[in-house]
Amino acid sequence: AADKMRSTISRASCRAYATSAGSTKVAVLGAAGGIGQPLSLLCKLSPHIDELACYDVVGTPGVAADLSHIPSNAKVTGSLPSSGSWPPSGNSGLEAALTGANVVVIPAGVPRKPGMTRDDLFNTNASIVKTLVEGCGKYCPDATLAIISNPVNSTVPIAAEVLKKMGVYNPKKVLGVTTLDVCRANTFVAANQGLSTSDVHVTVIGGHAGITILPLLSQVPGASFSDADREALTTRIQFGGDEVVKAKAGSGSATLSMAYAGYLFTEGVLKAMKGEEVTMCTFVESDLTEAAFFSSPCKFGADGGVKEVLPFGPLSEYEQGWFDKMLPDLKSQIAKGVAFVNK
Repeated sequence: AADKMRSTISRASCRAYATSAGSTKVAVLGAAGGIGQPLSLLCKLSPHIDELACYDVVGTPGVAADLSHIPSNAKVTGSLPSSGSWPPSGNSGLEAALTGANVVVIPAGVPRKPGMTRDDLFNTNASIVKTLVEGCGKYCPDATLAIISNPVNSTVPIAAEVLKKMGVYNPKKVLGVTTLDVCRANTFVAANQGLSTSDVHVTVIGGHAGITILPLLSQVPGASFSDADREALTTRIQFGGDEVVKAKAGSGSATLSMAYAGYLFTEGVLKAMKGEEVTMCTFVESDLTEAAFFSSPCKFGADGGVKEVLPFGPLSEYEQGWFDKMLPDLKSQIAKGVAFVNK
């Protein structure tokens, strides 16, 4: 009986801990998808996460059951959209996933097939993001939103407009995840220069699609590039996603590397919330350029949001050429997102 009592007490104290004020909850929306599953796995392994809520339109109870067998800190739940009820009570599955969340990571949507641009995904993914962000505005208005769903250059402005309409927009907490561009840049530059990837930290600015992605190779300490290499690296970083889409030959786009990048971004936000100094590039409302949203290095604060948008430093003549070419594209992709919500 004493043993039984002890196990009941320890279970109760675990439960109390999981919902205590100091605990950290991360929700993954689109958790059963190609990015969502490996992203959820990495989050389950994170020492910074106490509760991991997996939400998707299919498959999440299975994903959560599977993850729950891993002996790591995070408690896992999996929810689906609620089945209809009368009187209508809203989406109780989404409500359960989002209530109390500190960070919401959104990889939901459809992936690219060969020949598609990120913009070709627009209508489907725009609607999905709009619906999910309405849920965030309702159930966790203070959470940091980490948006992965493409086209990020449009889905981040969509999220911002939705939250503005709801009166809960915090420009420091609606963030596009551009970390994969940084990961690709670090990987490709390290290989080109014969350096260890752990010693390479490339700043990548702009947006998250094609030529709106601008790696600042001129700012990499100790690196020197031939003109041909600079051109080849810049293009490969900009179109790294297409490289994977082609290689997967119709079965999807970057999922594993994107999951890793999404996890790194989430960890960065959580470390900042615990008081660590964190600077990461993210696509956020910004007055650095004529574009209303722009990715540049940002300092993160203890509230999980961007504390300071940092300037991106001097551009080489080569980079300035790309910058001037990119800005009109980026502005039109942002405007397209804004128009979608206000149409």
